[in-house]
Amino acid sequence: MEIELNRLIAHYASLFFKVQGVYRYTIVPGTSGKGRTSPYPGIIFPMNGQAQYHFNGVSYYAKPSNVILGGANMALDTRVVGNTKWEYILVLYQVFYPEEGDVCLSKLHTELTVGHSTRLTELLYRLWNISDLPGGLPAFQKEMLFRCILDEVFVCARNHSEKGDGMLFEKVSSYIQEHYMESLSIHDLALQNGINDNQLYYIFLKNAGMGAGQYLATYRLNRAREMLITGNSSVKEIAINVGYPDPLYFSRSFRKRFGCSPSDFRKNQE
Repeated sequence: MEIELNRLIAHYASLFFKVQGVYRYTIVPGTSGKGRTSPYPGIIFPMNGQAQYHFNGVSYYAKPSNVILGGANMALDTRVVGNTKWEYILVLYQVFYPEEGDVCLSKLHTELTVGHSTRLTELLYRLWNISDLPGGLPAFQKEMLFRCILDEVFVCARNHSEKGDGMLFEKVSSYIQEHYMESLSIHDLALQNGINDNQLYYIFLKNAGMGAGQYLATYRLNRAREMLITGNSSVKEIAINVGYPDPLYFSRSFRKRFGCSPSDFRKNQE
């Protein structure tokens, strides 16, 4: 179901809404299912892998470069495609007061192309980490983070709807996400796309808020953090698996990014 982006943004701006739940799922390849969506509208934020969704019979192809908006109480068919685990974060929210105009989020299903935003990924993990914490401050932070996430989604979607450097950023960032475990050179990435290092830097700065080198490092460290949480590999193995042949340099980079060593981070998750 297509909807003009500015109309969608204006509609959210006119609403009072509240987060009802934040969920993170990991589903094995080949899994499929049928059912209905929740009583609340929600947004699917793909993190890894790919899946096909059918909302009331309309098909959407979910992958890390887009987000899916789904309505309430809709017929839903899902199927994980490819050979990679399907990972996503789902945010459900409640809309208060009747929605005015011809847009109703409870009846809407659509997708937005947002590309690969490191800031969006960081905001989503922060939201997920605090979503179940008790107390007034986490409840306040949850609402504020969700609005920051929507802001990032809308900014990224607008950038990708405009002509310019968005397609090149999408191409290079997708390549980084597929080959981050290899020895990548920012200079070589620029050359293979017919531009120089400075041009690549400004394209990433415009679309991701950071240069290509920082984007690559941030993506590698985020993947390492996920491996420390979900796997049993040693720190040395994880370092190599995310493109750091020197475990010492990896540990220093991880500490600088997250404020603690990889080993301490893993202990804190236990």
